[in-house]
Amino acid sequence: MPQTPDQDQFAGSRRAFLKGASAAASVLIVPIFAEAQAATSMAGLYPVGGAALGPAIKIDTNNLITVVIGSTEMGQGIMTGLAQLVAAELMLDWTQVRAEHSVTTSTNVSSYANPAFGMQLTGGSWSIRGYYLPLRQAAAKARALLIQAAAMVYQQQGGSSTAAWSLLSGGRVSNGSYTFKFSELVATAAALPLPAEQVLQDQNAIVGARAKRLDIPAKVDGSAIFGMDVVLPNMVYATTLHCPTLTGAVKTVPTAPTGITLVNLGTAVGVIGKHTWAVMQAASSVASKITWNLPASTTALDTATLNATGQALVASTSLSSTSTPKLYIEEGDQTTATEQAIAAPTTVARIDATYSLPMLAHGYMEVLNCTVNPVYANGVLTACELWVPTQAQQFVIPAVASLTGLTPTAITVHTPYVGGGFGRKIETDYVAEAVKLAMAAKKPVKLMWTRPQDFANDKYRPSAVIRVRAGVNSSKAMTGLLYRNVSPSINLQRSGNPEDTGGVAGAVGLPYAVPLRRIEYVPNATNIPLGYWRSVGESYNTFAMESAIDELALAAKVDPMAFRLAHLAGDARALGVLNAVKTLSNWGSIAGQGVAFLKGFGSYIAMVAQVSKVVNTKTGAVTMKVNAIQAAIDCGVVVNPDSVEAQIQGGIAMGVGATLWQQATFVAGKPAVNNFNAYRVVKISDMPAVNVQIVSSTQAPGGVGEPGVPCVAPAIANAWARLTGIRLRSLPFYPGSTMGGL
Repeated sequence: MPQTPDQDQFAGSRRAFLKGASAAASVLIVPIFAEAQAATSMAGLYPVGGAALGPAIKIDTNNLITVVIGSTEMGQGIMTGLAQLVAAELMLDWTQVRAEHSVTTSTNVSSYANPAFGMQLTGGSWSIRGYYLPLRQAAAKARALLIQAAAMVYQQQGGSSTAAWSLLSGGRVSNGSYTFKFSELVATAAALPLPAEQVLQDQNAIVGARAKRLDIPAKVDGSAIFGMDVVLPNMVYATTLHCPTLTGAVKTVPTAPTGITLVNLGTAVGVIGKHTWAVMQAASSVASKITWNLPASTTALDTATLNATGQALVASTSLSSTSTPKLYIEEGDQTTATEQAIAAPTTVARIDATYSLPMLAHGYMEVLNCTVNPVYANGVLTACELWVPTQAQQFVIPAVASLTGLTPTAITVHTPYVGGGFGRKIETDYVAEAVKLAMAAKKPVKLMWTRPQDFANDKYRPSAVIRVRAGVNSSKAMTGLLYRNVSPSINLQRSGNPEDTGGVAGAVGLPYAVPLRRIEYVPNATNIPLGYWRSVGESYNTFAMESAIDELALAAKVDPMAFRLAHLAGDARALGVLNAVKTLSNWGSIAGQGVAFLKGFGSYIAMVAQVSKVVNTKTGAVTMKVNAIQAAIDCGVVVNPDSVEAQIQGGIAMGVGATLWQQATFVAGKPAVNNFNAYRVVKISDMPAVNVQIVSSTQAPGGVGEPGVPCVAPAIANAWARLTGIRLRSLPFYPGSTMGGL
């Protein structure tokens, strides 16, 4: 703005005052209080009460603003989305905004925790959902502090105007006659007491805009630091070799090659050397020389055995067997009323179908890695600093403390960019190995697993066998639904608790109008290591439920889209996504279309897949080609449409691979897959054309990272059934497919 006489008179003394002040402090830390959410229009979305949770907003001398985030950037664009929330409240120009991961210690881990669950952990599509209101409120408080600081500095330096101060765009505060940059106020603002709750800005051009991703330039020019890029002075390199049979332990370690150190880690052998190539070569040379203590029995480590048990449990009609189902009751049915309704003479169409899905590996691009710098004084470990691609900083600190005996305050965790996680990098097994190796070497160590070790020692998504029985009356309305999921329980394996709501996620809480329903869960115990995979329970329950809904519609001779619309008439958001995808896909005008629907992760999504037959001219074998997938999502308030679309596109790519080809199988405890050659992923030539429509909504933000996966498999299965009359109930559709050349 043009200078006024008042501003010009004040400029000299102001600059002298602020020159030292801005150098003294450039970080504005504004706590978030979860209980404040009760005053918002989205009350109830967050837990009430408890500790201060918050980010840091850094403002440098060039008036560039960096938002320090607690969520992990894994390619999903969360740095950009969270920064947009701050930029909107502070009326920043997007060119001023930066974002970075927090440096986590035991003293600040709660400050960066997701307010939704009070931990610094990234998963379940909770980043935008958890931080949306608290982060905006924190930025609003920062705004109030900066305005208060402007008035104070102005008065201290002789300013005489009594006009109110307010924000201008571009990181400025003005009273109409004089204007400060944020950078000139941050030192004063940081020393002020925290203000009361603030009125949030109306949504402006930044929230809801296709803001340019903050992480992309560095990833394009190569300056972005992923875990594997970390280099420390005096650092050595390492990899690990695990038992070829799951759960085996080291028995003997062979003599190490020259220049190599071998370390017995209990469940693995660590290989340490001067550079990666030396380490990988040494690992190959000693792998066959390690001896192992194998598990006494591999019965619980065998896919065929696990599947046979699942089939037996799902077929049983008893509710009082040795593996009593955990009942998740809906519509009040704790008796035999649902069975009776399905069997009643008024039920004119019925289904009784069993669906099966395999275990899955995570298959991310960046293998597990961790760099550890142990700090010693007089031969005693005094501190530990880690650079780890993790989704769960909250879990890393106690894991390291337990291994080292250090107090948590002596442990620091840096989070680099993460090259895909999909839930696997919530775990700390690779972190523990890196710490043990660093303690053995007494110097910085970078651990990097090989791809075969990564595949063969994953924490696998549970397999599932699911039986669905349902009926329709003469009015084409569902009369009852019986649903039983038999699958290994992550909770049971880790804590001994068979209670596992994740086992029925995607089957309970659905808005389909059914007068009687009973949802059952039966844990199928296994020692195969289990973990969280993108969309977890919804990924298998949605396949069974949406395939069954389609089968029921076809049995009743009703168009599957119309059948869903009729049974979801009481839920406007469900109707919104179905009607949107119906129009988007030109439903009914193209052969080989199938539809699927999901309510989950705080969002609603519907997909239509279009498939065609492909005939091998040499063998005559008929396979399918997935030509297109249209998706419509209502994920509430949208922060960045580009990120929403990208996440759904990525979820579809992941879902197509899991539908057609992918499975993780085990024979007597030995994994059958150890690289992408036997775990086919979608190539460019495989990728269907994708259209994503975002359905406008004023509801609280929902998730987008997880919902893109579950509908893919049932939509494809339903499309194939309508095209060919062949119902595929077991995933993957083409087991044994390979990529070749890897």
